[in-house]
Amino acid sequence: MRLLVLGGTLFVGRHVVYAALTRGHEVTLFHRGRTNPGLFPELEHVLGDREESIAALAGRSFDAVVDPSGYVPRVVHAAAEAIAADLYLFVSSISVYGDGPLPVTEESPVRELAEASEDVQRFYGELKAASEEAVRDACGDRALVVRPGLVVGPHDPTNRFTYWVTRIAAGGEVLAPAPPERRVQFVDVRDLAEWLVRLLEDGVAGTFNAVADPLALGALLEECRAVSGSDARFTWVDDGLLVEAGVEPYSELPLWIPLADPAYGRFGAVANERAKAAGLTSRPLADTIAATLAWAQTGEAVHGSRVVAPGGLAPERERELLRRAAA
Repeated sequence: MRLLVLGGTLFVGRHVVYAALTRGHEVTLFHRGRTNPGLFPELEHVLGDREESIAALAGRSFDAVVDPSGYVPRVVHAAAEAIAADLYLFVSSISVYGDGPLPVTEESPVRELAEASEDVQRFYGELKAASEEAVRDACGDRALVVRPGLVVGPHDPTNRFTYWVTRIAAGGEVLAPAPPERRVQFVDVRDLAEWLVRLLEDGVAGTFNAVADPLALGALLEECRAVSGSDARFTWVDDGLLVEAGVEPYSELPLWIPLADPAYGRFGAVANERAKAAGLTSRPLADTIAATLAWAQTGEAVHGSRVVAPGGLAPERERELLRRAAA
C-alpha cells in the first residue's frame, strides 16, 4: 500500500508510520520539517505547510492518506479534495461530542461552531467536527473518520497520562481526585496506530470512536504503582476542594473532571463496540504504563511541536493542596 501521512513526525502520526512500515507498506510524509527533524531519514519527505499550499503533492496519487494534523475545516477540505487517494483517513477526537445523553456513540450529536472562527484553542471540538464534514464533503464514501479518546503512550507530548505514570513512580504522598471509582478511558497509541493501518488495508470507510474499555481511576493508579514498584501513597481529595482551589481540570490535574461537570461522562462513557467489531484491540494496561515510563525516563524531548503540553500539578501546588485536604 502506498500511504501518505500528513505530518508523521509527532505522536499519532509517528506511530502510524511505525505501524505501516512494520506491515510492509510504502510511506511518504508531507510536513513542514520543523517537528522532530531527522526522523525517518529512509523515507520520502515532501516539505510544505498545508495551511498555505499542498502544491508539492500535485500529480501524486496514493492508496490512502492519513491526516492526523488537520484542525481547520478549510485546510482539511483543501487536502481531502486535492489529493488523489482511494481512502482518506481523518483522525478526529471525541471532543467533537457535546454534553448529551450517555453513552456517547458515533450517532451522538456533535458540536457546531457558534461563530466564524479558526481559533483551535477555543473551539477545538467544534473545528474537529467541521473538519470531519469537510472530509466527507470532499471524499464521500472514501472518507474514514476516527474519533480517539485520550491517546497515551510513548512520545506523547501532552504529559496527561504520562504525568500519573511518572508522578507515581517518584513515590511519596500522591494527590488523587476522589472517588477512586471514577471512570476514565483512553487508547494506547500503538494499538490505535496499528488498527488504523489495518482499517486502510481492509478498505474500511465510515466513522468510529477509538477508546479502550473504561476503568476506575483507582485501578489505573494502583497499576502504575505496581509497575514502577514505588512507595507511592494515595490521598484521595474531593472535587469540592479541587474546584475551590481553582485546579484546572484535565490539564493541571490530568484525567480529572469534576463529577458534576456535564463533560465528565464524555470521557468515561464512550461506546467502543463498533471499533472493536472492526478489529480494535487493547494491550494489557501494565504494558502501556511500562512503555510510557520507559520512554519518559529517557528524557527525550519533542522538538518543534506546536502542542502546548499541560504540566500536571507542580510539586509545590500538590503539597499545598494536600495540606488543605489534611486541615
